[in-house]
Amino acid sequence: MPSQKEIDRRYTNIRARMEREGLDALIVCGNQYAGFEGAVLYMSGFEIVHRYVYVILPLAGEPTLVFPREARWIGDKAKPWVKDQVWPDLPGQWIAERARERNWKRVGVYGMNFVMAVRDYRELANGPFELVPFDFQFDMARAVKSEEELAEVRDAMDIILDGFWALVEAYAPGKTEAEIMAPAVERFFARGAGPRMMNILLSGTHGEAEAFFKVPGPRVVAADDLLLYSLEITGAGGYWVEFSRPLIRGKLSARTQAMADAYPQALEAARKLMRAGELASNVHRAVAETFSKHGFALGHLSGHSIGATMIEHPAIGAKSEVQLEENMIFSLHPQVVDKDGRVCLYTQDTYRIGKTEGESLADVPWKFFTGEETREMATR
Repeated sequence: MPSQKEIDRRYTNIRARMEREGLDALIVCGNQYAGFEGAVLYMSGFEIVHRYVYVILPLAGEPTLVFPREARWIGDKAKPWVKDQVWPDLPGQWIAERARERNWKRVGVYGMNFVMAVRDYRELANGPFELVPFDFQFDMARAVKSEEELAEVRDAMDIILDGFWALVEAYAPGKTEAEIMAPAVERFFARGAGPRMMNILLSGTHGEAEAFFKVPGPRVVAADDLLLYSLEITGAGGYWVEFSRPLIRGKLSARTQAMADAYPQALEAARKLMRAGELASNVHRAVAETFSKHGFALGHLSGHSIGATMIEHPAIGAKSEVQLEENMIFSLHPQVVDKDGRVCLYTQDTYRIGKTEGESLADVPWKFFTGEETREMATR
């Protein structure tokens, strides 16, 4: 549980952005979908285990947790620091009535595009107030992490690396993709990630990986199969981190090797630019131009801010003209694809923005792992 000082810091930062936008109140949305629950935890201390929840933060006064009535017995309602809690049949209707009672004219919404339940949006859209999208402003207000938050991020990184090394130990041709993944998931859950994880996979045969993600399944792995496990979890504090390294026991294809030759240069160019005062777009440009010189393109954005929500603003992308600040946390995950968009190479690292350069939070070199390595060997 964060300290009262940390809670006050969060509300002060959010309310400063609300006041700048002329908002009377803010609706913070969260649901069970992995990565979309974090804003509610961040604003209230409530851990969503099923369905969805809203936090209502007025510009002045105490916040309220609004649950759908069917979720009354789901989740520990004694855990959050927000003690004003209601369980209406239709949360959107209750929020609209509260807005009318208090004469709110402009109500911000975090999560209106992807998280808010349609039945609630219908009620709110008919209210006598303006609904204002507030995702970017909300994320920018929480983008710079406090020392308390950084401690949670580092704890989550220790957990994800613990799982990664369990995965490396489990990796061997003849096992299924799921069997290789399973020991990592066991470590994640045992150390507090709970359901807050998304562990997916890029894989393929003959030393190449197909350029689409899938759930690790019953396919038996051969020596020349390339496996790119995308590990994405939180620790008990609810802060997301991401990490990935390629695995293969056999031979890489010439195409994959050409992609791999560009990776160290691209990652180091990005890390050096992850500094206070730099534009996020310049970080992306450094990555994209490095791969372009080798004849490859990126499958999507280079990365994004990450915290209590899996994907936060700002992005590391070509149009992200946001100035970086010290102690922002970013996931850098360039997916390099061939000209046909069929074959890829992928990695993930989590970085802290520093004064003069970025800090990688993982002490694992970028290389192809064979399953014979240990954590002690990698950090020597």
